[in-house]
Amino acid sequence: MPMIKIDHLAVSYGSGETFVQVVQDVSFEVAKGEAFGLVGESGCGKSTVLGALAGRNKQWTGTLQIDGETITQKRSRGQLAKQQLVFQDPFGSIHPRHTIGRTLLEPLEIHGKDQRHERIEKVLTDVGLPLNFRYRYPHQLSGGQRQRVAIARALILEPRILLLDEPTSALDVSIQAEILNLLKDLRERENLTYILVSHDLAVVAHLCDRVAVMQSGGFVEIATRQQLLENTVQHAYTRTLMDGSRGYVARPRKRDIATGFSAGPVGVTGVTA
Repeated sequence: MPMIKIDHLAVSYGSGETFVQVVQDVSFEVAKGEAFGLVGESGCGKSTVLGALAGRNKQWTGTLQIDGETITQKRSRGQLAKQQLVFQDPFGSIHPRHTIGRTLLEPLEIHGKDQRHERIEKVLTDVGLPLNFRYRYPHQLSGGQRQRVAIARALILEPRILLLDEPTSALDVSIQAEILNLLKDLRERENLTYILVSHDLAVVAHLCDRVAVMQSGGFVEIATRQQLLENTVQHAYTRTLMDGSRGYVARPRKRDIATGFSAGPVGVTGVTA
C-alpha cells in the first residue's frame, strides 16, 4: 500500500471571472519511505499540488489518500500532523520575535503533546543544532541554521511525510548541500516519505528516487533518478529542463582543437550522485 496516492487531482483558484485552473488531472503514487520530486518552471502548478496535499488549498477535486486513508478538504488534527510542510524561506516562515524554543513549542501545544522539553531537545539534536539554540531568535541564526529550525519544527510532531517546497533555493550553494544531506539522512533514519518541489533537477536528482516533470498544470513525464543521471529521459521538455540545470558549456578554442583538449559540458551543478 502506498503512503500517498493521488488520482485525477485538479486544483483551481477563484470563481467566476477570476477562476483559474492551475492543476489538471494529475495522478501518482509515492511508496512508504520514497522521495518523490515535482519539478518544472515557475507557475507550472507544482507548489499548488503540494498545497492541496498539505490542506492549504481546499479548492480541489479528485481523490487523495494518505497511508490508506482517504483525505477530504476538511482534515482532522491527526491527519494534519501526519504530514508537515517545510517552506522555501526559513526566515519568512519563522516568527521573528519568538525564540527557537517557543517556535518549536507551539505545534506541541496546538496538538496537545506531552514531554515537550524532551521533544524539543531531541528534534534540535536530530537536525544538528546545539541545545542552547532554543534560547536564540531567528535573526541570530544563519540561513542554513534557520532552515534546520524549520525542518525541526516540521519533525517535532513525528510526521510520516515531509512536504518540501523548494527547501534549499533561498540558501547559498555550499549550504544547500548540507541541508540536502541532512534531509537524506533524516529520511533514511526515520523512514520518512518526501515530496520535494523544486525547479532544479540537480537538487531532485540528489534526493529523489523518481520525479514528475510538470508543464502547464499536468505531468509530461515521470522519470527515475537513474534516467536523470544517465540522461535517458523521454520527453523533450524534460531534456530542456536538464539542459537548463547544467553548468556553463565552453566552446573549444583553436588552441583546444590543436592540442586535442576541449571544454566539455559541466555536469549537473550543485550536487553529485
